[in-house]
Amino acid sequence: MGTIRPGRSIRDADKVAWTRFSRRKPKKSFIKAMPHKDLHQYRMGVMKTDYDLVMSMRSDYDVILRDNAIESARQSMNKYLEKSVPGAYYFIVRAYPHHVIRENKMIAGAGADRLQKGMRQAFGRPTDIAARLYRGKDLYTIHTYKANLEHVKVAFKKAMKKVSGRYSMVLE
Repeated sequence: MGTIRPGRSIRDADKVAWTRFSRRKPKKSFIKAMPHKDLHQYRMGVMKTDYDLVMSMRSDYDVILRDNAIESARQSMNKYLEKSVPGAYYFIVRAYPHHVIRENKMIAGAGADRLQKGMRQAFGRPTDIAARLYRGKDLYTIHTYKANLEHVKVAFKKAMKKVSGRYSMVLE
């Protein structure tokens, strides 16, 4: 199995996404088959009415994040919060991965020129799914008590190391 291409090879966040996928009108689809999603869980913890702290991780600029990066950060945050404040938080993933990443697969090695057509009809095959995160949009939100503020900050710092881009912690 090949490795994942680096994030800089994905199109910029300000360009048009050619990722239309329609179940009702398949002929209108640009993408014929959707790749599988790595992110399946969007809400974790216990929602209580007496939480007095809401903190979010907000994007400082436009970025495209793969679903496996969002899932990796979610797992590390949730694991830390389960250890440090069990049952005293509610954690929400705000970004939904719907942007299909396409790749024109090229073969490298001897004799590869006889097997492929280069850039002719290079629309690419769908390989992965990503979320388009615009400036000022929240990626994660945590509801908890004010006593757990330091634990939430540590959890967000763990997540910021896992995802690309620059983020700020916003207290609401």
